[in-house]
Amino acid sequence: MATVSAPPPPALPAMTEVKLNGRRDAVAQPIATTLNWGNSGPLGLLVFAVPTFMLSLVNASAISSGVEPVVFAVALMCGLTGVIAGIIQLRTDNTFTGVLFCGFGAFWLSLFAIAQWFLNSEPPLQVGHAMGLFLYAFGLFVVIMLVASLRTNAFVVVTLALLALTVFCLGAGNYGAHATLIHWGGYLGLAACRADVEPRSRPAIRRRAHAVGRFLVR
Repeated sequence: MATVSAPPPPALPAMTEVKLNGRRDAVAQPIATTLNWGNSGPLGLLVFAVPTFMLSLVNASAISSGVEPVVFAVALMCGLTGVIAGIIQLRTDNTFTGVLFCGFGAFWLSLFAIAQWFLNSEPPLQVGHAMGLFLYAFGLFVVIMLVASLRTNAFVVVTLALLALTVFCLGAGNYGAHATLIHWGGYLGLAACRADVEPRSRPAIRRRAHAVGRFLVR
């Protein structure tokens, strides 16, 4: 008869002895894992900035609105990537950035779904109201994250403040069919992109300048 061997027992954590108050106690050491999570922060920020930059150019009338299908395609992929970046942040105990990236990723995924599948079923006179309601709801999320960011740094606070103004301007512009507010929302969105990318690009620019300087003094 064939025999079935029992599975091996789980590995127990290594024990080490420490001396406390003259007494030796055994303390478990953490088990090393082979999975090391990288920092997904720059990824989450950049995948939010790219579709924001593209859509802000459309809202500011800097480019034609005929490119919106491409913008929504980019929003889909960046939204998925942002959710993944947020999950990695949550996995590494960065709750604030994890919630931020997952929320932004969900925003872009929702915007793609609304534009591609649900907006066509709305009555034409209610399309602006539907988009305004969606933007107002996300604006509340941004305000909550803005309040939570007051204990971080100035770049995050400024970026979220500009983003909150952007979303509410776009929400009011869509809800009331005010083209001027939509244009201002585009300008504020571009400013938010600048504030989002600037602290990440500065170290790279500084390193490149140092490399050029070393090359010139040879």
